[in-house]
Amino acid sequence: MPEKKDYYSSYGQKLISLFAKLLFTQRSHSLIELSRMLNCSKQTVLRLVDDIRRSYGVKIEEFLEGKRKYYRIKRLSGSAPSINVTESELNALYMCKAFTEHLMGKKPLEEASQALEKNQATFLPEQAPSPKHFASFISGSIDYTPHQDTIRVLIEAMDSGRICKITYKSIMAARTKTFYIKPLKIFSHKDSVYLHACLARAPGKAYREPEFNPLLAIHRIKKVELTDRLFDFPKTYDFEKTFKQNFGVIKEDAFEVEVEFTGWAACYVSERIWSPNQKIHKRNGTTKLTFSASSEPELISWVLSFGDEVTILKPRWLYERVSNSINRMQRKYKRTDNTKLPGRHH
Repeated sequence: MPEKKDYYSSYGQKLISLFAKLLFTQRSHSLIELSRMLNCSKQTVLRLVDDIRRSYGVKIEEFLEGKRKYYRIKRLSGSAPSINVTESELNALYMCKAFTEHLMGKKPLEEASQALEKNQATFLPEQAPSPKHFASFISGSIDYTPHQDTIRVLIEAMDSGRICKITYKSIMAARTKTFYIKPLKIFSHKDSVYLHACLARAPGKAYREPEFNPLLAIHRIKKVELTDRLFDFPKTYDFEKTFKQNFGVIKEDAFEVEVEFTGWAACYVSERIWSPNQKIHKRNGTTKLTFSASSEPELISWVLSFGDEVTILKPRWLYERVSNSINRMQRKYKRTDNTKLPGRHH
């Protein structure tokens, strides 16, 4: 007979986690956000909030913004309490720092290192966690040190709800383009940092609703200027729903993909999550992966990275486009014995 689940221990952990989240962050959190964090239903979150109020006399405020309900602990007068991090928390922070150093830039990296060293000083020398346990290996990374002012201005714009004037050069463009945006979220994907934004009306011009909101690579922003124009953060904006529902950072119309892998790729693919709705079927040394994607260029590049260990089963049009790409590559690299390789002399 399986061991009975310790419901009360699980509930107690959720209770403490919720209380710590509200107390230490000192900001409001939506009911949906708390439900996801605690991996429980909204009804359970409401019960946890009531228990904290009744048992500890903590004043938890709740309010509506649009259709969403938010919670926060009422701010106390005076300075915030000084609380040291635990050994396991500091180890987790050292790990996060090591794994994201290539995305931070010199100044933020120095500030993060100083903050960690301050907390390390609270431990006895023989008990202090060590940063030497963690590292990262990144090839082809971008140096974000020159882009720290851009990130700082964008953070200021998001904090104050101000529209920005952006000068941007996309990867294939011959020249820069200037437009106005409402910055929503800075996020990392693989080894790059992006800004997701809403397009704003240019002064003196009529606004035209774009097909897709701007997705901007931070290192391609040539100039960003704060304006005096304010905007309200969209109440219905949901980063998780926008970006984490299917494969690809570029968000166009989603489509279903079915791909079969062999050899090392079969094991590699089955260890990872490519989209929340994926299905994996293993049979006779092969792995069939079914999932949704929203970016054709990213998907084709991903498929080609597996060489001859992958076959596209569906959709047919994707199979044909990958096949055409392989044929073009083959023509480029096909040569006779007397053909010289580029850059080589015989």
